[in-house]
Amino acid sequence: MITSRTQVTVRYAETDMMGIVYHANYLPWFEIGRTQLLKELGLPYRQLETDGYRLPVLEISAKYARPALYDDILTIVTYLREKPLLRIRLDYEIFRGEELLATGESVHAFVDLAGRPVRPPASVVAVMSAAFKA
Repeated sequence: MITSRTQVTVRYAETDMMGIVYHANYLPWFEIGRTQLLKELGLPYRQLETDGYRLPVLEISAKYARPALYDDILTIVTYLREKPLLRIRLDYEIFRGEELLATGESVHAFVDLAGRPVRPPASVVAVMSAAFKA
């Protein structure tokens, strides 16, 4: 399993009139976690795009336990629990300190620039093989 941690601070624009984060704003935080995990693996998303690949979202879900509030410092924990084959599945947890606020998951496919499903590029296969051997 591969794990990545990154932090964000809740911006005022992400909240409603009560200072509570609007539920859809968790999805960009999942994206922050996902792109950070790939970058830490040596697979920055920009390079995947330059090489002609995209990772569109096929499925996404979120469960909310407690509200995030304006100016909270949140930790996004992203998990890649299994080596991706044709799809890549990631799990997310969002914490305020030790308090779990939300969980989520997303599933992505590798596609070419025309949007056709493809196998992951050799660079991704090599990095993932090495990461899951360790």
